[in-house]
Amino acid sequence: MQTLRGKTALITGAAKRLGAALARALADAGAHVVIHCRNSRDAADKLANAIMDARGAASVIEADLADTAMADSLVGRAIALAGPLDILINSASIFHEASFLEMEPAVIHENMNVNAIAPMLVARRFAAQQRPGAIINLLDTMVMDYDKKHVPYHLSKRVLHTLTRIMALEFAPDIRVNAIAPGLILPPPGKDNTYLESLAHTNPLHKHGSAAAVTDAALYLLHADFVTGQTLYVDGGRHLRGSMYE
Repeated sequence: MQTLRGKTALITGAAKRLGAALARALADAGAHVVIHCRNSRDAADKLANAIMDARGAASVIEADLADTAMADSLVGRAIALAGPLDILINSASIFHEASFLEMEPAVIHENMNVNAIAPMLVARRFAAQQRPGAIINLLDTMVMDYDKKHVPYHLSKRVLHTLTRIMALEFAPDIRVNAIAPGLILPPPGKDNTYLESLAHTNPLHKHGSAAAVTDAALYLLHADFVTGQTLYVDGGRHLRGSMYE
């Protein structure tokens, strides 16, 4: 594994699930990780302590990314805590279940604020450091299809998909911006791998992935210095079945 020693990474939504896996992977590669959380301070502190027990470097920062002012100040606070940033991973998201006919404007706004506007604001502040770096946005394989059960979430991730390409142009040549779109990786909270196995038939490889598949993709993108503006689908080929946006 190529080292990230000497690099500092801000990872939003890093207290749990994929964000936590990414924090551990980057810390194992030598980066100082700044673990952002909203309401999961205990989990974030536990993760930071585990990283430090393994002789890694970690800090914890809290912010509600639904609040645009807090999102806009996050990078400045992270720099004050850990020094200049080299890597930004926008992993934090919310996931409301609501159909097109059921969704309320307030839910649409909340999903947009957390899943699209906050990553944009944080990325702009990251770029304002005027130093080389890399940004990875976490999307969803369904950005290529239509998630009719989670329309506010779907809309916000579609916006982040477009923002990834815009930022890749706006922040070049010093900052590379890419995205990862996971598919069947982790079961929803309260469910186990039986849930994933029951849906394995929905992708061409007929299996589910793991958090390691996402962290491997992230480490590749962080070292791929001639790749920008790309979305790497870690989904067993599920995105190939989409036709909504083709």
